[in-house]
Amino acid sequence: MSYEIMKQVIPYTEITVLRLIFAIIVLIMGLALSKYIIHIFRRGMHKTKIPDLTIQFLTHFLSILLYVIVILIFLKSLNFDVDSYIVGVSAAIGIVLGLGLQDTFTNLTAGVCVASIRPIDMGETVTVNGQTGKVKSVGIMSTELLTPDNQLITIPNKLVWGSSIVNMTRMPTRRVSVDIGISYSSSLEKATGIALNLMKTHPLILQEPEPAVVTTELANSSINLQLRAWAKTGEIGTVKNDLIAGIFDAYTKEGIEIPFPQMDINIKEIKLKESGKRTIEQDMMIQEEEMVLEEGRDVEGLY
Repeated sequence: MSYEIMKQVIPYTEITVLRLIFAIIVLIMGLALSKYIIHIFRRGMHKTKIPDLTIQFLTHFLSILLYVIVILIFLKSLNFDVDSYIVGVSAAIGIVLGLGLQDTFTNLTAGVCVASIRPIDMGETVTVNGQTGKVKSVGIMSTELLTPDNQLITIPNKLVWGSSIVNMTRMPTRRVSVDIGISYSSSLEKATGIALNLMKTHPLILQEPEPAVVTTELANSSINLQLRAWAKTGEIGTVKNDLIAGIFDAYTKEGIEIPFPQMDINIKEIKLKESGKRTIEQDMMIQEEEMVLEEGRDVEGLY
C-alpha cells in the first residue's frame, strides 16, 4: 500500500512522491556536503600563509558555487530539464548583463584585485572613497568598514579599487602634529624650547626621528607653531591628546600668551550745536552710528 502511495503523482505536476522524497534527500545531503567542504577548505587555507582577507573572499566564492551546483542537482533529480534551463538562464543573464549588470562584473573584478593585491587588510583603519573606518570584510561585491562610533559602511568594490586609499595603520609608526599660536609679544625661542622639552620627555614619543617645532605662519594676531613628534601607530591618539593638554599647561605656567580673537570698538563723540537742538543731518548720523555699533564695526570709517 505504501509503495502505491510513493508512485502517486503530485497534482498539477509530473513528479511522484518517491521522486520528491529522493530530491529532498539529495538537497539535504548536498547542502550538508557543501558546508563540510567549505569547512575543510577554510581550515586548510588557515594553515597556509594566505591573508585572512583572501581566505574570506575565496570561501564566499566557493560557497556560492557549491550552492548553485546543489540546486541544479536538486532540479535534475526532480526530472527538470536542467540543460535547457541552464541554456535559457544563460541567455537571459547575457541579455541582462548587456543591459545593466556591467557594474556587477566590475565589482567582482575589483573584489578579486583588492583581495589579491591587498591595499587594505582585515582590521586596518583606512579612508576609502571619503569614508573612514576599520576594515571588517571584503566580499565579492562590496567592502565593509566599521566606523569608530560603530556604524557599518558598505562600499562597492569598484569604488574601493577605483579611488585613492589612505591606510592609517599599515605603517608601524606615524607622525603626530599639533598646531598652536603664540602672541607676537611672547618669546619665540622660549616657546620653541618649552615645546621641544615637552616632546622629548614624553614616554610614548619616539626620539628617532627627532621631535621638532616649526613656525608655520605669521598670522594677523599670532605666530603659529606646529609640534611634530613620532610615535607608534597604536599610540598616536594618546600622544596627540597629551601634547594638546601639555602644551597649554606649559605655556600658561611659563607666561607664554596664547592669543584669541578679539575686537576693538572706537566710539566718536558728536557735539551738538550750542542751541542744544539736533539737526536732521545729526540725527541721521547718530542713527547710522548706532547701527554700526550693533554690527561691531569701527564707526570712524563713516566720517
